[in-house]
Amino acid sequence: MDKIELIKNPVAAELNEFRVLFDSSLKSDTPLLNEALNYIKKRNGKMMRPILVMLMAKVFGTLNESTQHVALALELLHTASLVHDDVVDESNKRRGQLSVNAVYDNKVSVLVGDYMLATSLKHAAWSGKVELVELVARLGQELAEGEIIQLSNTSNEDFSEAIYFDVIRKKTAALFVASAESGAISVNASKEEVELSTRFGEFLGTAFQIKDDIFDYFPNPNLGKPTGNDMLEGKLTLPALYVLNTLNDESLNQLALRIRALEATKEEIASFVERVKEEGGIEYAEKVMYEYRNKALDILPKSIDPSLYEALTAYIDFVIERKI
Repeated sequence: MDKIELIKNPVAAELNEFRVLFDSSLKSDTPLLNEALNYIKKRNGKMMRPILVMLMAKVFGTLNESTQHVALALELLHTASLVHDDVVDESNKRRGQLSVNAVYDNKVSVLVGDYMLATSLKHAAWSGKVELVELVARLGQELAEGEIIQLSNTSNEDFSEAIYFDVIRKKTAALFVASAESGAISVNASKEEVELSTRFGEFLGTAFQIKDDIFDYFPNPNLGKPTGNDMLEGKLTLPALYVLNTLNDESLNQLALRIRALEATKEEIASFVERVKEEGGIEYAEKVMYEYRNKALDILPKSIDPSLYEALTAYIDFVIERKI
């Protein structure tokens, strides 16, 4: 059994029910909107975050309708944020496929994202738990705040890992935190169990984002992005921050600031990428990523069902070993 099958195995039946619910939620009587929603449905991926909601629910109780509706609310919010991000970043591709704004235009994309956000909140309300509505709303705030912090950081002259991890907590990790936390809340887990789920989600989400950042240093046609794409957008991630802080090389620092200011050429960015790789930036990022992987697994209760422990272990290993 491969990792994906191990991950899905404890929630296979519930995941099939979820996919039906997901597809039925993305419909409209307005032809253009319905067409765009159908395009999004065709592109939906492995449903990793809804699976995490379900796994955490099963760790602490019995999966139920509240679990399904909050999993859908989070997946819709996540998908809407990606649609909006592609507009902000002027990206034409998402994971190797044309983005919604590339197929339609920015106006349609923003409105489709807005429609999905509203649908997300509707399903959060259908969960029947005000804590889950608050959780989904809080996640929406954190995703927007993380994007703003990242945009404002382009003018920052410090190469701070603390700011980098703050952005992760409010963007990528926030989604995993909300997924793990909501799964526990949906089955009436104790306060201590919810807190454990929250920490697990944060460690998992941080490892996920570090892996994404490592991807940026290598050509990957599956991602539909060129090497150094983050730096083309003025973003300096963990491998670069480590090298900049370790070497404290003035000429390299100045080039990094020019990258942040969107003033560096593609050739300069390519040179910067190679320097970061030569100076151990990738190895450092991988070490930190595995530290977060181990912290996530260390806090799981030893008493949980072996199939769930195996699924969650496979989940985080898939996150750090994935090719896309």
